Amino acid sequence: MEWVLAEALLSQSRDPRVLLGALCRGEASAERVETLCFLLQRLEDEEARGGGRGAGALPEAAREVAAGYLVPLLRGLPGRPAGGSDPGPPARHRRRVLRAAGAALRSCARLAGGSQLAAALAVEALRDLLAGGPAPGAEAAVEVLAAVGPCLRPREDGPLLERVAQAALALALAADGDGGEAGPAEDAAALAAGRLLPALGQCGGAALRAVWDGLGAAGAPPGPGRVGPQLLVLSALAERLLPEPGADRDPRTREEGPDARRCWRFWRTVQAGLAQAQDALTRKRARYLLQRAVEVSAELGARCACGPQEGNGPSLFWWSEKKKDELLKFWENYILIMETLEGNQIHVIKPVLPKLNSLFEYAVSEENGSFLLKCIQKMSSRHWCAIPILFLSKALANVPRCKALGIEALLALRDVLQCTMITHQILLRGAAQCYLLQTAMNLVDVEKVSLSDISTFLMCLRQEESLGRGTSLWTELCDWLRVNENCFRRASDCSCVGLPETSSLNAYVKNLVQEYMKSPALETGENCFMPDWFEAKLVAMMVLLAVDVEGMKSQYSEKRRTQNVLRIFLDPLLESLMKLGTNAYMPLLKTDRCLQLLVKLLHTCMLKGSSTQDDEVFTLLQNFVMSTAESISEFILRRLTMNELSSVSDLDRCHLYLTVLTELINLHLKVGWKRGNPIWRVISPLKNASIRHLQEMDHGKEPTLGTQVQRVISMAALATVCEATDRTPELQLGSLEAGPTERFLSALPLHHTLQKPHAEEESSLCEESSSSQGWGKIVAQYIHDQWVCLSFLLKKYHTLIPTSEGEVLEPILPAVQMPVRTLQAALEALTVLPSDQVLPVFHCMKILVPKLLTSSESLCVESFDMAWKIISALSNTQLIFWSNLKAFVQFVFDTKVLTTAAKIKGQAYFKIKEIMYKIIEMSAIKTGVFNTLISYCCKSWIVSASDVSQVSLSTAKNYSELVLEACIFGTVFRRDQRLIQDVQTYIENLGHDCAANTVIENTKREDHYVRICAVKFLCLLDGSNMSHKLFVEDLAIKLLDKDELVSKSRTRYYVNSQQHRVKNRIWQALLVIFPRFDQNFLNRIIDKIFHAGFINNQASIKYFIEWIIILILHKFPQFLPKFWDCFSYGEENLKTSICTFLSVLSHLDIITQNVPEKKPILKQAFIIVLQWCFSHNFSIRLYALVALKKIWSMCKTWHVEEFDALTSVIESSLSQVENMPGAGNAKKNWQRIQEHFFFETFHPLKDYCLETIFYILPRLSGLVEDEWIAIDKFTRFTDIPLDSGFQWYLSPTQLCERKPGDWAQQDIGSNSGEADDQSEWTDVQKKIIPWKNNVPDLDLELVFQDRVAKLGKSISRLIVVASLIDKPTNLGGLCRTCEVFGASALTVGSLQCTRDKQFQCLSVSAEQWLPLVEVRPPQLIDFLQQKKAEGYTVIGVEQTARSVDLTQYSFPERSLLLLGNEREGIPANLIQQLDVCVEIPQQGIIRSLNVHVSGALLIWEYTRQQLLKHGDTES
Repeated sequence: MEWVLAEALLSQSRDPRVLLGALCRGEASAERVETLCFLLQRLEDEEARGGGRGAGALPEAAREVAAGYLVPLLRGLPGRPAGGSDPGPPARHRRRVLRAAGAALRSCARLAGGSQLAAALAVEALRDLLAGGPAPGAEAAVEVLAAVGPCLRPREDGPLLERVAQAALALALAADGDGGEAGPAEDAAALAAGRLLPALGQCGGAALRAVWDGLGAAGAPPGPGRVGPQLLVLSALAERLLPEPGADRDPRTREEGPDARRCWRFWRTVQAGLAQAQDALTRKRARYLLQRAVEVSAELGARCACGPQEGNGPSLFWWSEKKKDELLKFWENYILIMETLEGNQIHVIKPVLPKLNSLFEYAVSEENGSFLLKCIQKMSSRHWCAIPILFLSKALANVPRCKALGIEALLALRDVLQCTMITHQILLRGAAQCYLLQTAMNLVDVEKVSLSDISTFLMCLRQEESLGRGTSLWTELCDWLRVNENCFRRASDCSCVGLPETSSLNAYVKNLVQEYMKSPALETGENCFMPDWFEAKLVAMMVLLAVDVEGMKSQYSEKRRTQNVLRIFLDPLLESLMKLGTNAYMPLLKTDRCLQLLVKLLHTCMLKGSSTQDDEVFTLLQNFVMSTAESISEFILRRLTMNELSSVSDLDRCHLYLTVLTELINLHLKVGWKRGNPIWRVISPLKNASIRHLQEMDHGKEPTLGTQVQRVISMAALATVCEATDRTPELQLGSLEAGPTERFLSALPLHHTLQKPHAEEESSLCEESSSSQGWGKIVAQYIHDQWVCLSFLLKKYHTLIPTSEGEVLEPILPAVQMPVRTLQAALEALTVLPSDQVLPVFHCMKILVPKLLTSSESLCVESFDMAWKIISALSNTQLIFWSNLKAFVQFVFDTKVLTTAAKIKGQAYFKIKEIMYKIIEMSAIKTGVFNTLISYCCKSWIVSASDVSQVSLSTAKNYSELVLEACIFGTVFRRDQRLIQDVQTYIENLGHDCAANTVIENTKREDHYVRICAVKFLCLLDGSNMSHKLFVEDLAIKLLDKDELVSKSRTRYYVNSQQHRVKNRIWQALLVIFPRFDQNFLNRIIDKIFHAGFINNQASIKYFIEWIIILILHKFPQFLPKFWDCFSYGEENLKTSICTFLSVLSHLDIITQNVPEKKPILKQAFIIVLQWCFSHNFSIRLYALVALKKIWSMCKTWHVEEFDALTSVIESSLSQVENMPGAGNAKKNWQRIQEHFFFETFHPLKDYCLETIFYILPRLSGLVEDEWIAIDKFTRFTDIPLDSGFQWYLSPTQLCERKPGDWAQQDIGSNSGEADDQSEWTDVQKKIIPWKNNVPDLDLELVFQDRVAKLGKSISRLIVVASLIDKPTNLGGLCRTCEVFGASALTVGSLQCTRDKQFQCLSVSAEQWLPLVEVRPPQLIDFLQQKKAEGYTVIGVEQTARSVDLTQYSFPERSLLLLGNEREGIPANLIQQLDVCVEIPQQGIIRSLNVHVSGALLIWEYTRQQLLKHGDTES
């Protein structure tokens, strides 16, 4: 069109100058300037061909146009306002004028001849640009420079080109790199980068060098906010900075310009763009530069390497022709992954993730550890949740063993270990620590690290969570140390004196112990603080590791070597411990360190998960310690009783001494307690001295710091003695007669707290170091120890506690015989004590409340309230919550308390019920809370139940709501909570292979264990026991009422919803307790059970209802008349439920087993089933035919003569069904329903077991995996014992081997709402295909041809599959497009969409003229395979790694076009079914088109190609 306009103008005048002059007059509109541009370009072409008009005057005219018209025009153009988005017509007009004027200037410069005009214009524009004027002027100057720059001569105008390039680079780099709102200045910068710099790049030489040098002089690699402008410049000049593949290979040609691949700064900028850029466009430019560099390297083939700026680090980029294929694959995968991650959609990312494995392995193998080091350092630079850090650690542990890491990486791994400590999930935290230690053992180069480095690293692991002695991880570590013990980098201070034949490990450990036992250089007298436990922990761990390593080496040689090595290690310690009792001048810090090491050795040596009796090392250590017990006990007695502890810091020492004393008591108990042993001789003096100290300090003297500290220490010692006496029967005298100790404890002033020391000594208290405790905490510990002593006293004399206050006139033991006062004191203590100190108070309440509940109910209720407030406030405190909750449950839900409260039915009864529901409510937020309650209650009831006591379960009957809630308990977790539970289950299933499972006690806090506990409790009940029977009957009625309540709920009821799960659990519980039902009780509930069969239910619930009806009719055939009545309801009532009762009839052989006269039952069943075989509903007919087949086979077996006349009709009907011709839906559905597990394999009697109820049936019926309870969980839960019939747990039939079938019983006409689509997808994953969603078997070709004949229009062989599309607007638009272009059919997920108003609005009645086929998403795979078999090519519209460009693809005539979902595209499993993926070429930034638009483009392209083919054929 432009040429036509130019020719028309030239034809009007032979002198072009006249035309140019005419165009330069008048208003400077965009059309006028564009016309001038077209004319100049036409004249330029004529000049080039040598046929120019007015050859002599044309250059002069061009100069006049440029200087007199175009330059002033550009300078005078108004700019757009700052911050404007440039959408309006004035702005678009200005942009058109700018572009046309620039192009006209370039033509003028060429027509003027030579470069003088271009140089003059460039100098003038450069001056305007450097003057820093308004942004519009800068934009015009850039436009002028971009126009005339290519006309400058590289040699003659080199300096000018350099200055222009420098100015353009400075302008481009000055742009805002944070992706903020653009303004005029940003427009000029973008113009400089997008127009001017590429134009200057064409000049090469000086301009390109100036730009490259300018980029190199920019200083350090840019930060995240400044990387955008640099990448903009680099991508604009990529063709010049990176040689174009296929260009001249002459090295002399390439040397003229820079090669960015060899510049470290270029790669640092690309790296920053890939990893740090905030906007997608900058990251896209970085990927483009990387891809261009890879393509150039592959094309050129020459070796290329770019090292880092500093040192001999790893290459930033390298290329080798020998490894071309591997490198191409590596970078192809890398770029693909980076592009995929941009989508931020898991369904797109997941299929690409396996490529990370090869990427990771190649990087590790090529970079010799530097990649791993950076990866680990990157891990430590951020905070992680439990699951990511776990699987990252697991991935590192699975890296093939190699010597890739040194001390720097070991330090980085230590930092990663610290990251694991911030997670709250203890099991996942422990597992991550195990994997990180395995990483260190697999990848650390032992020659680069010392044993000191290793031991420091090991100290970052928590022994109580991962590295426990006796675990597989400990054994693996010992073996690693054994193999590498002589390879570690040696430390200069390690001495081998005394161990001439030992390894470096033994030398290191011996030296470590010797250094540890040396007296500290600085010691500040008796008031010095206790040393930190870190060093003792380290020495103990290394000693035991070295001894176990030695045991590995001497496993098949002499065993005395282990004893000798341990003796050599511990000699310095044992020598010091032997002197403790006699050497009064031993430095205090040395005694502390000795006792700390002793405690840590004993704690670390304990084998996790196994008995210590067969542990040789523990036995040796035990013998060594026992030899020093007398010296240690004498030292502890002296320190605790001789007023040697007088400062606040000494309280930590007191705790250490009492811990050692407790350990010594435990050791003596293990070897056998003997009267007269060293501990026996210490206990009594310690107790007497403590009481004496406490009595002496009660004489009203002014308290000092020393006396008060001694008071705290004496009370702590007394508490320890009481705990030891309670735990050790040998220490008790056996008499209940109250002695001095008991009288003193009973008279403790519980209302008085510990007074602060004298004011003069407060300063010394405040000057204690930060490790000292505040006075409030000291007082709390003192009160805690008081209640420990009182708890011991109450437990010992619980029989003396009266039930009311006034029964004892002169109490000998006030705290015992005045329980009301003691309970009031307990309430006061709860208000004072911190939450971590209340346990002994709870223990006292457990003893007191049952005694006082009748006489002082209000006080007991107040204690319940106070205790619950403490528990609820602790719900987020992991360390102390569970122990406090357990103690709380034990005293509130004590059997005696529950019994008494139920009898009087007062405030306490309702308060207990209130707390029970609050605990259940809390368990929905905090997993495991309900477990504690139900486990304790069931265990306490079972103790009585095993004695056939009616009291216990009579009490339980009053709290049957608790068991009811336990039977149906389980919340639908959020996805993140479910993920955590799934991962914890995954770790638990690793068993002993993961050391965390061994050292961390399985708390059984999963929600499943609540139901498991309730079910095992119910299994133990005896139906012959009246109290058990009444309890079961009451529970059954409550369960049925709950089912009815849930059924009436207005909450949306869909598959795997909370309502579905609750109903499912109700019927599971009813099946468990069914054997305890008798006929009288069933008379009361049979109507409710049958009524449940009439309610719309999900398939799994229908199976349970059918099962329990079969069991009832089998056990009590007397209920058959009521069952026959169920078929007598009206059509409306039966159309959604008759299949349930027909399914029951399909097991008539089981029902009639106990009936001697079967013929009447068969007659009745035959008559009922026969009439339902003629139902209008296809599904009902199928169920009736299944029942008819079963009943007819029984009739033939029992020779029912009455039906002989019908034999030929029935036989031919059944034969016709079995031998149905063709492959239509009817035949497939008949085969599927017969092969379904409920009719083919399931046996209602033989399969009656826990495994079928809780695992097999939920799995086969399509329930989500959350509801499957594996049978091993029942056996692992040992809180409730197994019942005598354990074989009842497992299914003896082949049902457990069945896989989910492709038939699921569904309610006819049920409307499960919006969630149905999601549930169908879940059903497919479970391999359940509802019959209504069957793949259409219609011969589409015949349907299409018939439709075409009726419509009288041409039609193609294109099938468009839109079953994945959700939105009615998109479906309506596609329907219209398919009809317009003559597609043969459109498949949709549901034909109901055609009724949607939005669909109809877009389709404009196209659905009436286009064949629509319903293919639901779960059946797409079958449908696609069927179409493939018919010769169709399955084409997906999706961007994938191997998709074909639409412009390059030739559509076959039989094409099936699969369109993806609006949000998720085509799922990964369907991508595998495609023959080809076609993508639409895109030029913009946005990554995707609307699905309707994408489909329309491909439909048109198919139509266009077919029209061309038919046109060629006809011609």
